[in-house]
Amino acid sequence: MARPLSPLKLNIELQDILQTIARSREAPHSLVQRAEIVLSASTGCYNKTISQDLGLCEETVGFWRKRWVDNTAELEKFKNKPKQLREAVGQVLADRPRPGSPGTFTAEQICQLLAVACETPPEHLSHWTQPELARTVINRGIVANISASSVGRFLKSGEFKTPSDQILVES
Repeated sequence: MARPLSPLKLNIELQDILQTIARSREAPHSLVQRAEIVLSASTGCYNKTISQDLGLCEETVGFWRKRWVDNTAELEKFKNKPKQLREAVGQVLADRPRPGSPGTFTAEQICQLLAVACETPPEHLSHWTQPELARTVINRGIVANISASSVGRFLKSGEFKTPSDQILVES
């Protein structure tokens, strides 16, 4: 049998914040699950029980339980400051930045590229090709630089097609 873990101690303020998150229909699902983990842990449930109740693996429950315990001192700084405490709870339960380079293109740039792809191609073209779309979005100043293969990935990932199928997505 696993060694017993002591229940997490939550004051009324923290309990209210976590219950609000757990009941929220607008909060991201991952945040709701993490709030439920902490609330369950505060009642004395074992990680195994919590993981079975929430449909998560034990390691995930243990990870978020430990993250909460490691940050309790930080949360204590915001006692009697409800707004700051809510923000601090959100930061504790949020994902940390992941390694790797950030995306090269913003969602707005991708949308603008797709909007250009919906336009009728210039008169000298019978249909858009990936290189022509790349040149056009660069010339219009939508992006500083983009390869034809990147254009193709954006078009393919969204299974993008115009009503007249005027875009040639090369495989």
